[in-house]
Amino acid sequence: VYVTLKEKKNLFIQAPTGVGKTISTIFPSVRAVGQGIADKMFYLTAKTITRTVAEEAFSILRSRGLKYKTITLTAKEKMCVCEEPECNPDKCPRAKGHFDRVNDAVYELISTSESFDRETLLQHAEKWNVCPFEMSLDVSVWCDGIICDYNYVFDPRVKLQRFFGDGVKGNYIYLIDEAHNLVERGRKMYSADLYKEHVLAAKRLVKPYSKKLERLLDKFNKLLLVYKRECEKYQVLDSIGDVVLLVMSVMAELENFMDLRRKGHISMSETEEKELLEFYFEINSFLSIYELLDEHYVIYSELDEEGHFHIQLFCVNPAQNISDCMNRGGGVFFSATLLPIQYYKHLLTVRDDVYAIYAESPFDKEKRKILIGRDVSSKYTRRGYLEYKKIAQYISKASKTKKGNYMVFFPSYKMMQDVFSIYQDEYDNPYVDWVIQTPSMREEDREIFLENFHEENDHSLLGFCVMGGIFSEGIDLIGNKLIGAIVVGTGIPQVSNEREILKNYYDQNGENGFDYAYRFPGMNKVLQSAGRVIRTTEDEGVILLLDERFLTGEYLQLFPREWTPYEVCHLHDAENKIGTFWETRYNRNNDKTADN
Repeated sequence: VYVTLKEKKNLFIQAPTGVGKTISTIFPSVRAVGQGIADKMFYLTAKTITRTVAEEAFSILRSRGLKYKTITLTAKEKMCVCEEPECNPDKCPRAKGHFDRVNDAVYELISTSESFDRETLLQHAEKWNVCPFEMSLDVSVWCDGIICDYNYVFDPRVKLQRFFGDGVKGNYIYLIDEAHNLVERGRKMYSADLYKEHVLAAKRLVKPYSKKLERLLDKFNKLLLVYKRECEKYQVLDSIGDVVLLVMSVMAELENFMDLRRKGHISMSETEEKELLEFYFEINSFLSIYELLDEHYVIYSELDEEGHFHIQLFCVNPAQNISDCMNRGGGVFFSATLLPIQYYKHLLTVRDDVYAIYAESPFDKEKRKILIGRDVSSKYTRRGYLEYKKIAQYISKASKTKKGNYMVFFPSYKMMQDVFSIYQDEYDNPYVDWVIQTPSMREEDREIFLENFHEENDHSLLGFCVMGGIFSEGIDLIGNKLIGAIVVGTGIPQVSNEREILKNYYDQNGENGFDYAYRFPGMNKVLQSAGRVIRTTEDEGVILLLDERFLTGEYLQLFPREWTPYEVCHLHDAENKIGTFWETRYNRNNDKTADN
């Protein structure tokens, strides 16, 4: 890491969970800043939980004498003390006189503390009656390390202008945690769409106030209607110059309209103004992304299942845009699931002079049992009662072999519900409890779900979850809190227009399109789900992969090195093989206790 930062290059690290990726990247970065190699460090994450891990790493270093100011930035919506973020003195009491008080608030904070987490910032902002989010941005200027979401560095709409704006100079370090997430997040950040329905709604909004703007929006709507009539499902477009010209005209006139509104010449309601402002941001974002268009983009129109029509600027490969954001210093991409490494290198950087490291697992392989069920599949052609019944049987056998906590991961909510119903009806066991993930769980619901995974439960516990969801990444259930993961299927994303466009794009560019659009993203979900089991050197557990496709060459070559040896099982011998593993572990643990 240190050499990479000194040479201002990029490094990709594939390393198992629990080996110390966070401290191993932060420590040399701190040294690099201390030696003047860089001015500031950005520790970038996709999820809140991983920010906490970074805060703990800095806390450990401070206990050893580190003098280094760090701040954790949190989204405005989560920091705002109002029900809705409205930075208006008439709406927010803290907005009134904020700038009169914020400098003193910042000075006191940076003079008395080294670490600024969310709670510290909220309490201090309340003391000084200032906006906690704006104050946190001001404090960040005085910090050596900034822990934040990817979008504060990479998203062109919300990146921190005080560090990454035009004309701003800086020499930075970028530590990108759980870097596998940056591929899909990058595609979203550098893509934009424009909905015909939103144009029509804007036309209706301005009709009573501006005939000129209404006529422009009507012309715009009619042009999109032409595109809509030519589109059955989706259509890849070579050029949309006529659309862009109209968007520019609409935006210019809309800015004039909003200026008149601010001056009081137009008496539009606040609700109408808010809706119109959202439309303005939509077309403004569309034009900004249009300026980034290159060979890594596909433009397409789409008519969705609900009949809504839109034109999409789709960034199929965000590598160039991400590299442009990281051109001020060295960067480290690290994850427990950065396989295959070439796939991620291709999608996250355009540089040729990158390093890559595969950190071997130090964990005892005998503490983990990997079984592949070869008589079951989640293929669409096989889905139905008979296949789901076999999956339910596997779940039942695994959970009753040894009392403990297990998580079962499915490729979709629909499949999870169907298998769960069969399990409940035919294999429910009074000695096995269960909890089930639901869509759109709130933060308190997630905490309640995880609180069920105690070290010592009276019964076995089954947690029914979805791959790629909130419980398949970033949670630490160490020791006996989790002793098994049952992964149903290969995690392949559902077929969609976007996935098919990705597949076709990479096929046309000499790559295996199915790998890029389906297999690699799916296998990443599998690896993340299975990775919930072994988190420390003390953990023991079973990983049961339920899909015969895992035994094909295309999937076996994607297995991490530490996944060998694995064993094949069938429904009739799975229970015996799991039982033998636990019996062996019991005997060895007893032998070790006797030796001690």
